[in-house]
Amino acid sequence: MTTYLIKRFLLAIPVLLLTALLVFSGLHLAGGDPVMMLVPPIAPQETRDAVRAKLGLDKPLPVQFVIYMSNVLRGDLGRSILSRREVSELILEKLPVTVELGVASLALAYLLSIPLGAIAALNRNSFLDWSSMVVALIGVSMPGFWLGLILIFTFAVHFRWFPPTGHASLKHLVLPALALGLPRVGRMARITRSSLLEVVGQDYIRTARAKGLAERAVVLRHALRNALIPIISLMGLDLGYIVGGSVVIEHVFARPGIGDMMLRAIYSRDFPVLQGSMFVLALAIILANIIADVAYVIVDPRIRHK
Repeated sequence: MTTYLIKRFLLAIPVLLLTALLVFSGLHLAGGDPVMMLVPPIAPQETRDAVRAKLGLDKPLPVQFVIYMSNVLRGDLGRSILSRREVSELILEKLPVTVELGVASLALAYLLSIPLGAIAALNRNSFLDWSSMVVALIGVSMPGFWLGLILIFTFAVHFRWFPPTGHASLKHLVLPALALGLPRVGRMARITRSSLLEVVGQDYIRTARAKGLAERAVVLRHALRNALIPIISLMGLDLGYIVGGSVVIEHVFARPGIGDMMLRAIYSRDFPVLQGSMFVLALAIILANIIADVAYVIVDPRIRHK
């Protein structure tokens, strides 16, 4: 296991460097000048050049990237161009809000999708199967931002059960978690159904039934554990979806997390905030994939020998 983990961490290093390069290049090549947000349009060119030099934006892009990565290796993610606060300080301030939303939405997605997929598989071609798959298809087809607006209109405006925006209490978390998690339910339910149908047809499942084990024991102890292997392998990818979706969902529900901060930084061309946020989120996704790989090995020890 130790050797396997070392290999995974070594492979993560070039991925992280490539991600940082792509983010850095994409932001600077997308256009827009952050100096224009700081200096009035009527200011002389000399003033603009002085501000650009102070921010280090007058150097060639390769030089800027090298300086940025050298600072990152020292734990310095830079300063926000607009607020002049440390980017790491801003991220630590916003991170708990995003983590709270991500954990809640993932928990919701898995707690709903696995039972839904299992019910569909164990009642194949029945009304339960078809109805659960219709629900799953609806979930896959709904964009998160559209679902968020529908949830706000229905449960916040019409019924007044939950607050539409903010993050002051757990009630503020319900609607954004639903908006971010429900679209994942459909996809994961279909994967659970397909995986479980494949497993229940294996010889060892028939043997377990022939020994007189109760159907519940056969499903929970033998079939479901092996059926969850593909789902575990997708957990890291799910975190990537949650990270991407949180940018829009946090903005829709006015939650002051990293996603909302990144969107505002895009509008204002605050490059250090965007670069630092993307770097931290990319690191989180890589670590989540490593954790998913470790969980995969624990469930199926044969993987560590490949």
